[in-house]
Amino acid sequence: MSWNVALSELEYGPEEEAAVLEVLRSRWLTMGERTTRFENEFAAFIGTEHAVAVSNCTVGLHLALIALGVGPGDEVIVPDLTFVASLNAVRYTGATPVLVDITSQHDLTLSVQDVQAKITPRTKAIIVMHYGGYPCDMDAVRSLASQHGLAVVEDAAHAPGASHRDTMAGCLGDVAAFSFYSNKNLATGEGGMVTTSSADMAQKLRLLRSHGMTHQTMDRHKGHAYSYDVVELGYNYRITEIEAALGLVQLARLPAHNAARARLVKRYREALSGISGVDVPFTGFGEPPGWPYPAVSSHHLFVILLPDGADRLRVMKALKNEGIQTSIHYPPLHDFSNVKGDVEAGLIRAEALENVDRVAPRLLTLPLSASYGPDVADRVAEAISRTLAP
Repeated sequence: MSWNVALSELEYGPEEEAAVLEVLRSRWLTMGERTTRFENEFAAFIGTEHAVAVSNCTVGLHLALIALGVGPGDEVIVPDLTFVASLNAVRYTGATPVLVDITSQHDLTLSVQDVQAKITPRTKAIIVMHYGGYPCDMDAVRSLASQHGLAVVEDAAHAPGASHRDTMAGCLGDVAAFSFYSNKNLATGEGGMVTTSSADMAQKLRLLRSHGMTHQTMDRHKGHAYSYDVVELGYNYRITEIEAALGLVQLARLPAHNAARARLVKRYREALSGISGVDVPFTGFGEPPGWPYPAVSSHHLFVILLPDGADRLRVMKALKNEGIQTSIHYPPLHDFSNVKGDVEAGLIRAEALENVDRVAPRLLTLPLSASYGPDVADRVAEAISRTLAP
């Protein structure tokens, strides 16, 4: 259907069109000079040493885990409230995912207390997910990881431009993966980026993303190599030049777009403040005394909690009737049929997820995009108020 207010908009202009046409006219579509430039500019933007472009965030997480040596017999901590890709990346390696709870209804990132309770001698890594663009308590995560000798993998799909104590997401762990899916703050359709400050890891990531080959097609095209060796069991996880070209334009827009999202979130919080029973997670985020650490969100999602006992489907249908699109981020991983089967088989651990179970039925994601003005927040808030009225 045609929405009056879509969940998000693809913020494209003539610059993106020109960038794609330039690629087509170059007659070079696979990884090449634009990909290298995108990697370099993205690394400089977030302040990391290395950025490796890949076909999407899911494969980025998979490559990160493989590069860390995760495999059968290992356990990896995974947030229960995240997209299923975070979980699947662990399953691809043959390791056992261990699902952990959220901190509270105010902080939907993973509970460090629950992480600590679920670490075992088999634990190899912790995947943190910066939910909605809000960085986790990385001080506590890194301290815990250091105590137990664990790697920290950032699922930064929502967080390009977000920061924790003035360090950007993507530089807060050992390795991170970003998503450039169509609804993301930086959108290229598909595509992703893996970032790290380890030269050895970056080299391994580059080998793994392209069949473990020592030289790429561009090297041979330019006459820098005549053949190649295969030195790793790799994958075809390459990005295209079209996506890289779009990424370069979008990266230049990102700070302004994130700032526009922040303004809309501020207006949403004001407009929703008078609606009884509606809670807004991350209120006071990054601002003492409301939050325990300074941080900046990229504001990828704007999520509210409906009043206890509210019929979420009825609310979503009522908003749909007014042309307002909503969504749910996310159904808990442990509720999916495919996951339940693996939990029963002992292939996934999923115990003591009480906060997620309490919060999940109340979650509702509202429209958020850089081009939306304050009138969108007012309109959506008014529609929610009418729908929830007795």
